[in-house]
Amino acid sequence: MDLSIFQQEFLNYKESQNLTREPKNLYEPIQYILSLESKKIRPILSLMAAGLFSSDYKKALPAAYAIEMFHNFTLVHDDIMDDAPLRRGKQTVHEKWDINSGILSGDAMLILAYQYFENYPAEIFQKLAKLFSKTAIEVCDGQQLDVDFETRNDVSIEEYIKMISLKTSVLIGAALKMGAIVTEANEKDADILYHFGLNLGIAFQLQDDYLDTFGNPETFGKQVGGDIIENKKTYLYLKSLKLASNEDVDVLNNLYQSKLEENNEKIKEVKQLFNKYEIPTHIKEQIKCYSEKAFSVLEDINISEDAKNGLLQFGKALMTRNV
Repeated sequence: MDLSIFQQEFLNYKESQNLTREPKNLYEPIQYILSLESKKIRPILSLMAAGLFSSDYKKALPAAYAIEMFHNFTLVHDDIMDDAPLRRGKQTVHEKWDINSGILSGDAMLILAYQYFENYPAEIFQKLAKLFSKTAIEVCDGQQLDVDFETRNDVSIEEYIKMISLKTSVLIGAALKMGAIVTEANEKDADILYHFGLNLGIAFQLQDDYLDTFGNPETFGKQVGGDIIENKKTYLYLKSLKLASNEDVDVLNNLYQSKLEENNEKIKEVKQLFNKYEIPTHIKEQIKCYSEKAFSVLEDINISEDAKNGLLQFGKALMTRNV
């Protein structure tokens, strides 16, 4: 399973889509965010899933593009809500244009995503639209929980896992299931792929949380320490509260209640506390746990062993990012 083939096919398809339209202040931000360099994980998953059940995996290209369009819509709006300056190492849309442009261009991206399902026959369109609508509202649920957690002091690790499953992993599950739907795979296999994606998505987000604090700023593509600056109650923070002494809990809580102009010292102090209680080791154990859950789901899927191994290798590669 050569992922570079899927990636290239998707990039070719993306380039063939004409978004040079008027008014340019609506469409130029869309072109900009879609052009930023990324691994295109979600659309590749759609194409990969289609390739498991059909030699004509290109059927999934419009659905894959819809997933990528929707994903980037969420990034544009998330960056506004987080006041994030960087996305993939470049200016965020609202920084390059303005907040109103970011809101409206994001809205247009959501609508454009739906339009790509019109490339399919009615029965497949209905299944894709139903899954997409369910996924889109779950992502909104997850985003609202993420916002709510910022002002709560009683967030549990279980609640956090639920939030990231809604905000991040349902879209990975949907990307896989859409590839199966497009090629008319049976419902059981489509659901297995969805649950593989759910667990892999949780592991992926936990890995992202780890990299946000401990990643290489030159290759991560986002501001390292952004979650600390924004006082995000990630797994790293919540696990620290469980393990730290009362004195260190007070220190950590005070740090997470502050909004500063200059945050280097805050990031340094929080990282010292995380390291003191071996939080990087704990989160890596959770990443491994959810990765293994994802892989175990695949035991019952009706595909060749080679295809199954391809999914396993992809998942393992995703979980060993060290950027």
